[in-house]
This record gives sequence, C-alpha cells and structure tokens, in this order.
Amino acid sequence: MNYYCLIAGLPDLQPEDNKSTLSLIELKNELMDQLSDADAQLLRLLFAKFDNENWLRFLKNKDAALNPLGNLKSEHLNQLLALMQEFEHPQDIRLLSYIHTFYSNVNNEKFLTEGISHEDYLSGLYYEYAMRSKNEFLQAWFEFNLNINNLLTAVTCRKHGFDLKALVLGNNEVAMAIKSSNARDFGLTGIFDQLDPVLRIADDTNLLEREKKIDAIKWNWLDEHTFFHYFSIEKIFAFVLKSEMLDRWKPLSIEKGTQIFREMLVGMKEEVKFEE
Repeated sequence: MNYYCLIAGLPDLQPEDNKSTLSLIELKNELMDQLSDADAQLLRLLFAKFDNENWLRFLKNKDAALNPLGNLKSEHLNQLLALMQEFEHPQDIRLLSYIHTFYSNVNNEKFLTEGISHEDYLSGLYYEYAMRSKNEFLQAWFEFNLNINNLLTAVTCRKHGFDLKALVLGNNEVAMAIKSSNARDFGLTGIFDQLDPVLRIADDTNLLEREKKIDAIKWNWLDEHTFFHYFSIEKIFAFVLKSEMLDRWKPLSIEKGTQIFREMLVGMKEEVKFEE
C-alpha cells in the first residue's frame, strides 16, 4: 500500500535538526490513524522495544511508571500477565510470542545459571522475533542494529576483559563469528560491511560523539534502503526511526553519556561475576 499524501506531507529530516513539530508520541498516534491495519501492526513492532522496557519494570513492580511510547498500557500488561499465568499457550494479538517465551523461561534454572541479564535476554528475543518480520526492510534494519550493537559490545568486552560469549546476542552469522573468533577483526572482514567504521568509532573516547557517529551510520543506512521506496510504508518507518534518533539526543549531555556508559560497564561486570 502506498501513502502518497501522508509521505508528501512529511518534512525532510536532517541529522542536525534539533526541533520537531510533533513529539514522538504524537507522531506515533497520528500515523496509527492513517495506516492500514497490517502496516500499523508493523509500526507497533518498532515501538515494541518500549514495551520490553515496560514489561521489565512491570514484572518488578506492578505500580511502576511506564514509558508512554510503549504500545501497551498498565491495564493491558495486567491482562496479558494473567493470560500467561493461566494458559500454557496464550492467544492474544497484543501478546507478541517472544514476550511469552521470555516470561516462561526467565526464572527457570537453566536461564539463571547462564548469567544473562533479563534485559539482554529480552533484547535477544526481540531481535530474533523482529528479524522474522514479513517486511524485508524491518528484517534488515533489526539485523543491522543487532550487528552494530554486538560489535560494539565485543570491543568493550575485549578492552575490559569480559567474556563476550555471554553478552553478544543472537545466533546470526555476525554474532557467531564474534563469539568464535580471536582475530582483531572478530572474523567479520567480508561479512559485515560496516566493520571498519564501527571499529574506528568504538575507539572514540568522546562517548556522545561516538553515539552520534553510530547514529550517523544508521541514518545513512535508512537513506540508502529507502531511496527507491517513494511512497511505501518503508519511507514512514525511516521517518519514525530518524525522529526517534533526534528525540533521543535532545536531553543528552556529555555527563549523561558518561553516566550511561558507566552503568553499562557495571552491568557487564555483574553479569560476568554471576556467570563465574
């Protein structure tokens, strides 16, 4: 399905933009009202990462404040949790299958002995689910992000002496190469096109600049992969993803970037200690 009027009315976003006419929540709501049911469901997949965040909060504290960007409200989480508790194979269009997998496995003995954080386990399931999407653009986007994140994680693990096998997510070609290689390039030469730029960025000591450079790579990827999608849903996906990048940068400072990185390192250390 094509969205001629909708896409023609979207502004041309630039990486340096620091103002937007709509918040990300407003944009999401506006788009949901104009997309077909099938395309709206695909858009929800992009926002499901906020549902992941909310599920983790909710399972710890039923009264926790939720990220409003998620697709599910507190009452929905309560309903779906009750459904998972009552049925072995719950059926509800709002309940994505990987959430049930997470809930079923997260407290079993095998999971507890593997030393994987709940956040990493859920993220891995989310990527795996999204990479099976019927939309080829979304498949490629999620795999591209997984590869970048895994490579950055692997570089950090080597620098700080962590066991990367416990922290690299997924089992695609890039993940398996990273887990099994001791080479400087993690065995990714000829496999991952963005290997060299990502490795250069990983050495940047300015944490905010590093994140911005990674987003620049993602931004360029979106441009390249939607160049011939003039009025299709892929153009809308790219607009949403770019808007999210711009929205994410608004509140960040160098101090905040340093804090985020330190928290990430602490989390890695705790997972490695737990595994040992």
